[in-house]
Amino acid sequence: MADVRLYVTPTCPYCHMAKDFLDKEGVDVEVIDVAKDQQAATDLVNKSGQMGVPVMEVKNVLMVGFDRDAYKKALEDAGVSSQKN
Repeated sequence: MADVRLYVTPTCPYCHMAKDFLDKEGVDVEVIDVAKDQQAATDLVNKSGQMGVPVMEVKNVLMVGFDRDAYKKALEDAGVSSQKN
């Protein structure tokens, strides 16, 4: 199972930036397209209270939106390591 879940939609530019960032950092990420998965969309709204994406979930901490520095800090705080060699 991935260390991080990223909830996205295909037309969201910030979702693409978030995914690209996590890929470049070498983070094991599960990408969930809430436009295709209605149950995941409902679960996300119930968890976050928000309808916006992207949402990064790391160790049960949710971050709505994309902020490179905040993502990096959350990953470090959660002890999620890069898969880069």
